[in-house]
Order: sequence, then structure tokens, then C-alpha cells
Amino acid sequence: MRPVLTSLALMAGTAFTPLATPAAAQDTYKIGVMSAQSGYLTPYDQPSYAGFKYCIDKMNAAGGLAGQYQVELDVRDTRSDMAETVKVAQEMVDNGAQFIVSSADADPTIAAGQITQPEGIPTMTFAGTAPVLTQVGDYIFGSYPADNQQATVLADFATEQGFEKVYIVKSPDSAYTMGGPEYFATVFQANGGEVVGESLYSLNQPDFSAIVTNIKATEPAPDLIVTWAWEPDFPAFIKALRGAGLTTQVMGGDVLDTPTVRGLGDVVDGTYHTSGGFPEEGSAYGDWVKEYTEATGAEPDNNYYVNGCDIAHMIEDAVEAAGSTDPAAVRDALAAIEDGEGIMSNFTFAGTDRMPLRPVVIAKINADGSKDFVMRGTADPEKLPAP
Repeated sequence: MRPVLTSLALMAGTAFTPLATPAAAQDTYKIGVMSAQSGYLTPYDQPSYAGFKYCIDKMNAAGGLAGQYQVELDVRDTRSDMAETVKVAQEMVDNGAQFIVSSADADPTIAAGQITQPEGIPTMTFAGTAPVLTQVGDYIFGSYPADNQQATVLADFATEQGFEKVYIVKSPDSAYTMGGPEYFATVFQANGGEVVGESLYSLNQPDFSAIVTNIKATEPAPDLIVTWAWEPDFPAFIKALRGAGLTTQVMGGDVLDTPTVRGLGDVVDGTYHTSGGFPEEGSAYGDWVKEYTEATGAEPDNNYYVNGCDIAHMIEDAVEAAGSTDPAAVRDALAAIEDGEGIMSNFTFAGTDRMPLRPVVIAKINADGSKDFVMRGTADPEKLPAP
């Protein structure tokens, strides 16, 4: 694994101050960063950007990417708005971005890709996991385990735990909220399980009572409910479900790895969710959490921080392998990475559709707001549902 370097830094989001002045870098590498400061992407974009900038600042302090290229960040707020996302992407292109990191969802990444793909600018999402996002073109990359990978590991886990009948809750308003549960259903059924019902909801839907009523009336009764709902929809749903007296096991996607969801108390006790990693004691990830906390005074409370840092390493590895900051060369080098060293986990792009192969963790939420490591697995390629 990549060694973790311990040093003093200012708060994440501000410039890293080196203890000694490095040798002058030979070139500048301009990276555009879309980071929603408001709206539904805030719980995911902000920690992703904090981890990304922390590690970029460290790299700059050590002489730049691959010890040569100083990174210049062009950071812009998308406000979790699709029109603003397109506007920001165009502004970054016009401002000379050589690489763009897009918001932590497939839909805005797809929108940004409509601008960046024709310009030949490599674009990587902070944490968008819907595998359809790379279909925009060969310059578009994921960074986190894709939804079909997460869903496959979760469905296998559910089958191993003895669950047989699942109820699916999904939203057509997002590729993520629609695709994840559908991938789960595909693998679960292939494992011999049964989908006994499903409901659709709208993003930012305040009332889930009708869906809960449908679940309660379903025959045969489900022993499992699966959803890829995020904030504020998941909190509204789980409160309505438990408020109606239903104790059915709930499992969800990586978006449940937030302090807001873990802070819901008894209603989320025992909920399982997928994740990209877990900061186990003595692991590179665990050591990084300690380093980041000491350097910034803020302890990372989800995986988006460290994945942001891993994105910085992915870009550095590609630039180093390319021996250049030329966008086409960096794209080719990034797509060829096999078993790259990450802190959250290693990553492979070679042989994929640019959604990296990475291990998937399953975690369990406790009533006191903590989470437990349950298992780590890699999706069986033979079972992986097609995007």
C-alpha cells in the first residue's frame, strides 16, 4: 500500500504549508473541481473535496504530482443543480482545465461529460457509482465501486444470511436510486431469491406512508427491504417504516455512510449498507484517518474523505505513467492502471469500462451512531449485472 505521510497541515480546504520549500516544479497541471456547497450532493461532495484537496496540497508541498507538476485547482460550486453543472463544466473547459473532477453522482457527471468528452478532457466523478455514467465516452471515469459491484456483493450477502423475499424501493429520478436496487434484484433472483414487491418514489419526497402501507400489505411478506435512497429520502422512509411498526430488515447503498443517517438512533439500528472501505485499526486507511484528524482537527466520518484522497493518487499515477499532462496521454494511462495503490483500497481500471474494480465493504449501523465492519468482498464478474 502507498505509505501514509504524517505532517502538519492547515484545515482541509486551505493551502497545505510545507515545512521546507520544495524544488520548483517544471510545469503546472490545472484540475477543475465541481463541489456542491448546497443541495442534495453536499453530504457527499464536501467531504470528497476535503480529502482530495488535503492530499493534493501534500503533493504540491512535496514538489507536485510525480514530484514535477504543481496542481492548480479551479474549484466551482454547482449547487447540486444540473443547469449550473453544465455551466460550470463549460467554464472549466474555457479556463483551460486539463482534468476535471465532477460531483458525487452519475447524473451531474453525465451532464458534465457532455461538455468534457468532446473536448477530450479526462473527467472523474467524486463518487458517482451508476455504471452507465461511463457510457458518455472514453474520457469519463468512475472512482468508487460501481452500483452493480456493490449490489452483487450485497445480494450475495443477503442470500448467505438466509433472506428469501425482498421488497425494492427505488426512484426513477436518478440513475443511482433506480439502478442500485434493480442490480440487487437481478443478482438476488439469480441466487434463488424472490422480489415480492416494489415501489417508486420521487426525490425529496416528504411522505412515505403510502409506500409503507404497500409494504405492510404485501403477500407473501418480505423479509428484506432494499433501497438506494439518500438524504433526505432515506431518513423519511425509515422513520415511516419503523413508525408503522414494521421491523423488516433494511439494506441500502453506500449513501447511508453519513453521520446524518447514523444519527437517526433506534430506527436505523441494524441497518446494513455497502461501502468502499472501513478504517480498521492498523490499516493504511485507519492510519490516514489519524493523520488527517491530527492535521486538520476534523475526524473523517465517512468514506468520501479518503476516496477524495484516492482520486488524487489515481490522477498522480496516471500523470506519472504518462510522463506528461497531455489529456489524451493521461486518459490512456489512467485507463491502463492495474492494481493501483489506494488508501481506502486498491483499484483497477485495466479491462473495465472505466468504472474501477474495487473491493466492497458491508457495514452495519448501530443505534448509538457507530458502525461495525461486517465483511469485505469483490463482485464475481460472472454475476455482475450489465449497466
